[in-house]
Amino acid sequence: MAACPAGADREALREAAITAYLPVARRIARRYGSPDRSREDLQQVACLGLVKAVDRYDPGLGHAFLSYAVPTIDGELKRYLRDFSWQVHVPRRLQDKHRLVRLAQEELNRSGHTDGGTVRDIQRLTGIDEQDVRLALRADQARNPLSVDEQRGTGKGFTLAETVGGDDPRLELVTDLVALKTLVAELPARERAILKLYFVDSLTQRQVADIVGISQMHVSRLLDRSRAFLRRGLLGG
Repeated sequence: MAACPAGADREALREAAITAYLPVARRIARRYGSPDRSREDLQQVACLGLVKAVDRYDPGLGHAFLSYAVPTIDGELKRYLRDFSWQVHVPRRLQDKHRLVRLAQEELNRSGHTDGGTVRDIQRLTGIDEQDVRLALRADQARNPLSVDEQRGTGKGFTLAETVGGDDPRLELVTDLVALKTLVAELPARERAILKLYFVDSLTQRQVADIVGISQMHVSRLLDRSRAFLRRGLLGG
């Protein structure tokens, strides 16, 4: 293929090379112990890696094709698993350990451990620290998260979404309330007292006037002045 000029003959040889090594690509994809629903995706990624290996291989370097193709395919699979198969970001180091743990679980399943073996069983097979084995098992939840529509509870009477809290609309007011508190502290003591009596204690202007010892009209003017000051401070006017 490398010796052929561009044209139909070269394309035919390229297609024959890809077809011949497809079983190798699929076998490499199976190493990753992926759930059944994504196994087809992994095989497609492996085939893409094979195509890249065929197109980029240089026989003039003196290396056998498989010695170049296998790491190329393997690299494509690792990049795919790192970048696309995790719903939540998981560090690369933990992703690599997760893959080893999954392979160990498959081996334990084949040897009769239908539950995938214990943490200690996996540790013995992989040599990974038990704490890291537990982290890798927990990381599997980031790869296969539960659906929020899944029925939960003893009688399956509600969905997971119904147990998840929502945003508190009052959170949007927090910044304004902090700024308002600072501005109110800049007002004279009498204006602060009037604001409290009127807005917090819900008294009428007449009742506020009687308590403070000024006229109702004066209370009204002080409220207007205080509100204007606070509005300018909040809006930057």
